[in-house]
Amino acid sequence: MIGPAGAGTIRPAKAGHHVLGRHVLGRVLIAAPAVGFAVLAYAYLTLPDVRPLRTSNPATTAFMDLREREARANGRTPRRVQRWVSAARISPDLKRAVLVAEDDAFWQHEGIDFEQLQESIETDWARGRLIRGGSTITQQLAKNLYLSPSKNPLRKLREFVIARRLEAELTKPRILELYLNVIEWGDGVYGVESAARTYFQKSAAELGPSEAALLAAAIVNPRRLNPARPTKGLIRRQQRILRRMGAAVPNAQAGGRRGTAATSSSN
Repeated sequence: MIGPAGAGTIRPAKAGHHVLGRHVLGRVLIAAPAVGFAVLAYAYLTLPDVRPLRTSNPATTAFMDLREREARANGRTPRRVQRWVSAARISPDLKRAVLVAEDDAFWQHEGIDFEQLQESIETDWARGRLIRGGSTITQQLAKNLYLSPSKNPLRKLREFVIARRLEAELTKPRILELYLNVIEWGDGVYGVESAARTYFQKSAAELGPSEAALLAAAIVNPRRLNPARPTKGLIRRQQRILRRMGAAVPNAQAGGRRGTAATSSSN
């Protein structure tokens, strides 16, 4: 009969597919560790040498180069305003505000704050998307100097390893000094000295608590948040930072140039 014969020819074919599937799966399971090792080896061998940063300041960063490419792609002339200053010429209030805003465990961890990282992962998992960074200042420095804003897992792995290298080769004060001199603080504005002069017409050494907190509050989105014309959201974030610093909180209604004047008056 056609029916039984047909059924008979189908059964061996299905069995063959099962055998082939198990064979392929077995090969994948065997190859997976080798592929994982190769990825890790590539990530490690292509990492930058951070030792020159002990005594030399980088002429550029991956983020600066990226912004220049983006500007040219959009038909604009790239803008870069940056003035290097030593840690001794940066306001203690600014250092404190940035640590409060970005990495309050900076002096304790070794490049990665695993407690904060776990909290960030749990928050992202609950929301179903990647929102919180959980990155330490050392990780942010690694990303700014050598990597990209991508959330690619391999990129994140490289960030972790570079951060640990930075912590192993540099002192904590040097890491903070580098970070404050290279991070983005507006379109084409890099480093605290350029930010202080752009938004407050004074040097980084002269920044008071309110100005420092306003700059620190803008780090979360420096291309959208302008400390010279603070939004209500930016002012609220500034106030939270000031409270954590134990500093006086200015009038929440101050904004624009009046807000800048208000921050200056508290110095």
